[in-house]
Formats: sequence, C-alpha cells, structure tokens
Amino acid sequence: MQSAVLAFAMSFSPNTPARATSFPLPLISCRLRSPNLPHFPHIVPFRSFSSSIAVSCSGFSSRLQKFTRTAASLPESAGEAEESADFVNNLRLGSMFGVWYLLNIYYNIFNKQVLKAFPFPTTVTAFQFACGTVIVSLMWALNFHPRPNVNRSQFAAILPLAVAHTMGNILTNVSLGKVAVSFTHTIKAMEPFFTVLLSAFFLAERPTFWVVLSLIPVVGGVALASFTEASFNWIGFSSAMASNLTNQSRNIFSKKLMVHKEALDNINLFSVITIISFILLVPSALLLEGTKFSPSYLQLAANQGLNVSELCIRLLLSGICFHSYQQVSYSILQEISPVTHAVGNSLKRVVVIVSSVIFFQTAVSHLNALGTGIALMGVFLYSRAKRMNPNLKTL
Repeated sequence: MQSAVLAFAMSFSPNTPARATSFPLPLISCRLRSPNLPHFPHIVPFRSFSSSIAVSCSGFSSRLQKFTRTAASLPESAGEAEESADFVNNLRLGSMFGVWYLLNIYYNIFNKQVLKAFPFPTTVTAFQFACGTVIVSLMWALNFHPRPNVNRSQFAAILPLAVAHTMGNILTNVSLGKVAVSFTHTIKAMEPFFTVLLSAFFLAERPTFWVVLSLIPVVGGVALASFTEASFNWIGFSSAMASNLTNQSRNIFSKKLMVHKEALDNINLFSVITIISFILLVPSALLLEGTKFSPSYLQLAANQGLNVSELCIRLLLSGICFHSYQQVSYSILQEISPVTHAVGNSLKRVVVIVSSVIFFQTAVSHLNALGTGIALMGVFLYSRAKRMNPNLKTL
C-alpha cells in the first residue's frame, strides 16, 4: 500500500516527467506510461496527440506553401508570357506603321520630282504599276505569299476595282504635277465626305449624327486651305477631288461586288488589281502620251536639274515605293480593324504634308496651315465617330 502511495506521489513530483493529460478519442488507442494504472483503450495522451498534430500540421503547411507558390507562379508566368507577346506584337505593328509612313514620304518626294521634270502622269503611273507587277511576280515565284486562283466571277468583280484604282492613281499624279504635294494631300482629306455620300447612294447606308458632324471641319478646312493656297491650280484641284471620287468608288465596288465564298485576301486582291491596272495603262500611255516623247522633253528634264539617268533612277524608286507602301498598308489592314487603319491613314497624311513642306520649302500662310489642320482634325474626328458606331444605319 505504501509503495503504491509513494508511486502515486512521485508521479506529481517536478523531477519526474509529467504524465500526459488525456482526452477521449473513439478510434485512437495508446498504452499509458505507468504499468500500475489500468489500460483504457479509448484514452490518448494529450502530449503525444499534440505532437502528432504539430507534425501533421507542419507537413501540411509546407505542402500548402509549396502548392501556393506553384499556383501563384503559373498565372504570373502566363501573364508575363502574354505581356511579352503583346509587346512584341505592338513593336512589330509600330515598325510596320513606321515603314508605311516612310515609304509614303519617299514616294511623294520622288514622284513630285519626276512629274515636275517629266510631265507625263499616265506614263509615270504605268511605270509605277509595272514596278508593282514585277514585285508581285517575284513574291509569287519565290512563294513569299500563296498564289491566288482567280476564276471568271472573281475577275468580273475585280475589274471595276482595278479601273477605279487606275483612274484614282492617274488623277493623283496629275494633281501632284500641277500643285504642291501638301495641297494635294489636303484635298485628299475629303475622302470621308465621298465615302459617306457614295455609301448613302449605292449602299443605302445612313450616316450617324456624329459622322455627319465630323464632316463639317473636313469640308471647311479644305475650303479654307484652297482659298489661301499659293500654288492653287484648277487642274490640280479638280484632279485631286476626282481622285477622291474614284478611290471611294473603288471601296464601294469592293463592298458591293466582292461577295464570294473564295474571296481573295487583301494582299492578293491588291496584287491582282496592280497587274490589271498595268495592262490597262500601257495602251493608254502610248495613245495619250507616247507621241509626245521628243528630245525637247529630255532637255526640259535637264533644265530641271535632272539628267536622264537621274530621272530614270528616281522614277524607279518612286515605282518601288509606290507599290511597297500600299503593300504594307494592306498588310497592316490584315492585322487591325478598318477604323484603326483609317486613324493611321489620317496621321500618315499629316506626316506626308509636314515632310513635303519641309523638303520642298513650300510657302504656307497661317490661314493655309489653319485650314489644313482643321481638315485633318476633321478626318480624325470622323474616324472616332466611326469607332463609336462603325455600322451605318440602312435607309
């Protein structure tokens, strides 16, 4: 009895390890330390249980942290990859816009120099389409772009587009030969006006209020720039205005006629139009201007500071730039929306006008600059209005 009491007292001594407090768990059993106490299979020591809980929680916590780090790293890696892809794509598009603008600047400079010394716009345009035909043939021969198979119905639909495209470029070259480059492009800012007008007549599309409102500064700015233009010429003015009509007629034809299940992509469509335009222009150039070639015209070019070799080089460069900038423009159009492309085109016109004024040292009055600025701002507002409601209502 005494030994039992002594053993029971020693169990509470501070020098003796404390017995584990226990609480019941129905499915867990363990043997208590003291052999003198009865065995209860449903009792578990608290210290042992807490240690096992701590170990289990520690393992679970480490696994949870590892899983959290892995889960957090996945979206971050995906987001970084997406941001990197967006950056590369934006950089590529920005480079394409830069090339588009640069080629357009050089084309207008070379073209103006050639037309000033060699006043044959039909022949110059035919040569430019000839350069384009060579480039297109090389593109298809070297498999840089798939060659299209044009059937009769597609050719019948493309032919009106090619005629309008040909006339638009001839009229633009006539204008560039008569007036300053900046004035020609200011007049060509009237393109949205003709787009709305022709769409209403031929496609039964009614413009929105904001689209109509944006045309007011376009028309007013062109009118102000025309009244104050130092190099104003009725032939140059009328030709540029007529080129707006033909170019927008081409766009209307493309909407009205190019409805095919096997429609060509933008690059092949432009390539086929280029070849057809060249075929159409060769006899026209020979008929209208071929009989005027004489040594006196070569002397005229020499008087302008260009010899025959320089004239041919600049004519070749203008032809290459002419086709290349339009090819890049169509490539950009495949990457972005038409409204965004229209905004880029309006900015391109600003760049061309400013660069031509600087290069040719064109005299520009304050009112003329104001009119040009108002017209270009109207074109930008028109693009924004189209973005607000790109689908015109049907009459």
